[in-house]
This record gives sequence, structure tokens and C-alpha cells, in this order.
Amino acid sequence: MNFISFYPAFITFQSPGEVLFKLGGIDVHWYGIFIAAGFLIALGACLYAAKQEGFDLNEIIDLSTLLLVGTIIFARLYYVIFDWDYFHAHLAEIFMLWKGGLSIHGVIIGGVIILFLYTKFKKVSLFKYTDLFACALPLGQSIGRWGNFFNSEAFGIPTTLPLRVYIPLERRPVEFLEYNYFHPTFFYESLWNLVVFFILFFVLRHKFKAINGVTTFSYLILYSAGRFIIESLRTDNIYSILNLHIAQFISLILIITGIIGLFIVFLNKRSLREKKV
Repeated sequence: MNFISFYPAFITFQSPGEVLFKLGGIDVHWYGIFIAAGFLIALGACLYAAKQEGFDLNEIIDLSTLLLVGTIIFARLYYVIFDWDYFHAHLAEIFMLWKGGLSIHGVIIGGVIILFLYTKFKKVSLFKYTDLFACALPLGQSIGRWGNFFNSEAFGIPTTLPLRVYIPLERRPVEFLEYNYFHPTFFYESLWNLVVFFILFFVLRHKFKAINGVTTFSYLILYSAGRFIIESLRTDNIYSILNLHIAQFISLILIITGIIGLFIVFLNKRSLREKKV
């Protein structure tokens, strides 16, 4: 089963199909496998960081389970709301998660809400917890993006570049039916998420260990900057605001939020230092 073909001067991705195997009449989808793998591997990284930083590991496992269920719900709701023109006529498909359609922006929004409520109830620092999960999240995203590859979705516009993905005729947008090869935007984002993970997990997490919020706001800036650029290539964009795709608009808001957040965090740090002096 070849997922990647190498020809002179060309590297081509081609999905073998959505289904990995059948189990008792039930289709086991690649998409679900990669989402689960992304969660488990990111959880492993999160627990490693949590142990180093003195968290209760049982608490983090329980909280991660809550976040998994909650953020999947938010991710699906976000996707469905912004594509309601389609889903209001296909209500049953709202629950067909194996077909794709989980938005990372829904994950971020849901995760922040859940952690805010949790830390408010526990009376602990919100950013201490968001920093912990933010440093591992891009690793899970990097792995989970490969689920889009197997579903032949989240690809870009046609390309003649040597790195490309073959999209079956039935999955191509109507305006691009005559094209075979497209930008593998799922791969671009997977690589970018991996870069973000290394920066957050191995650099910022250690350098700014004593300053809560730096990792969280840096994640918003770094991930969103890459997503903003990559999104301009996507063919499945939903709506536009101010001539920006909705995902670009949300990414821009998150970048601004991250910049303002970092400014406030370092300003507060400076104020505390001056008071001590």
C-alpha cells in the first residue's frame, strides 16, 4: 500500500482510501485512528511536562479526558455552524465524525472555556494549565492532520510543484475537475505544527517557566500565523469576512490576542520586578 510515490523530481501523496479495515461489519477509518493517535501521543508529551513541573498526573489524565470529549463537541459544533447551509439539509451527517469536519479553532475555544471553568472552580492559575496543554497540543495537531490526507480533504489549489497530492475525481471541487494534483496543505500544516511544538516544548517552556501565559499566547501567535498563510491555498474555505476566509479571520484575531496577551504578561512581570526593587 503506497501512500507516497517518488518519481523524478516529484513526490506525490495519494490516499489509499478512508477505511483502514472492517471489524464485524464496522468500518474503522484512518481519520479516527489519527485523531486518537494524535491525542494519545500529545497526552504523553503533556504528562512528561506535567511530571517535570510538579502537577498531579492523575489530575491531568482526568482533565485531559474531559478536554477530549468537550473539545470534540466544540470542534464539531464550530464546523457545523459555519457550514450550516450544507448541514441543515443533512442533519444525520452532523454526527458522522469519521467523515472529517473537526475544527481546531473549535478545539481552542472549547479548551479555553473548559479550562477557565475548571481553574475557576479549583481556584488555581488558568495560564499555568493552558501553558501545559498548549505546549503539547501542536504535536497532536501535527499527527491528526494526516487524517485529512486519508479522507482526501483539506487540500489546496492545483499545483505543478514537485510536492503534491493526488485527489480522486469525486473529491475535487467542481471548478478544478480537470486537475489531478493539488497543494498538500494538510502536510504543510502538519510540518508547521511540528515546528511549533519544538519551539514551545523544548524552548519557551523552559526559558519562561516562571512566567505563566507565555507558552499559551506564543502558541496562539505561532500556530495562527502558519494557518493564516496555509489557509490562502485551501479550496474548502467557508465564507469570507473583510476579504479573508473565516479561518484566516479567526487566525488574525488569535494572533492579535496572543500579541496583546504577551505584552500584558511581560508588563505585569516588569511591574512586579520594579515593586520588589
